[in-house]
Amino acid sequence: MRVITGNEIERLLDYPYLIETIRAAFAGTVVAPPRHHHRVPRPGAAEATLILMPAWQESAAQTGGGFMGVKIVTVFPDNATRRKASVQATYVLMAGDSGEALATLDGETLTLWRTAATSALAASALARPDAARLAMIGAGALAPRLIAAHAAVRPIRAVTIWNRTPERARAMAAALNRPGLAVTASEELARTVADADVVSVATLTHAPLVRGAWLKPGTHVDLVGAFTPAMREADDDAIRLSRVVVDTRAGMRESGDIAVPLTTGVIAEKDIAGDLFGIAGGSVRRETADEITLFKSVGNAIEDLSAAIAVWRRL
Repeated sequence: MRVITGNEIERLLDYPYLIETIRAAFAGTVVAPPRHHHRVPRPGAAEATLILMPAWQESAAQTGGGFMGVKIVTVFPDNATRRKASVQATYVLMAGDSGEALATLDGETLTLWRTAATSALAASALARPDAARLAMIGAGALAPRLIAAHAAVRPIRAVTIWNRTPERARAMAAALNRPGLAVTASEELARTVADADVVSVATLTHAPLVRGAWLKPGTHVDLVGAFTPAMREADDDAIRLSRVVVDTRAGMRESGDIAVPLTTGVIAEKDIAGDLFGIAGGSVRRETADEITLFKSVGNAIEDLSAAIAVWRRL
């Protein structure tokens, strides 16, 4: 069994290749059962969580090929006291015809790549073809990857980064600025959003940052954070004004951005315009130049399996 490190994943992947691999998976027959959440009591310490995210190619056993896999995620809130990350992840890739373990992959790096590539896949159908200005809200580990992924599917020429800590936004802008891609930092959130053709948000906020009143016609909004029902990155007006697409219907109620508006009646389930299966199949796309589109990502095991397969095929 091969052990594939984060550095190897960085060397092997690129966004055009990974985006198309994920597109093909959602257009095919991949099975992804609901993720398994297990609480792990720890006497004298904060409760831990074990999350299992399995997926397999449906035809693998029948055709004598294909893949299956599972992402194993642990959340240990006390790990900071040990100088370790609170969230740890490993991916196990297996042969679909025999169940033989082929490789274990660095789960954190794999997740960063697949998350950014999935947002770009959605933008390839929902953002205007001439989208050139990107607002990046948040300056964490995902931000530079989201910028690169969106630039792989749209002619992004200018990026403005906003972060609660302005110094982080400025440092990231300086590191990413290059000929052909002007990257700057801003402390004015409303203007950053209003000036953008694509607004990508990757934060841990519980209170909405993006307001519908700021969105100009034709904007595409990409919501990547807010992965629990208590978290939100966009307000009710942004949801109400937008044509909303989710990564999967099963994940609609995992994020406050969709779960809360559904619960309060701001939108109904019939207002959700589609998911990644529709995007991959070509039935979900931008319909008019002026419509505001919004993609909400919470992550799915199909994306993880696709990314692991992409790495394996490149080895």
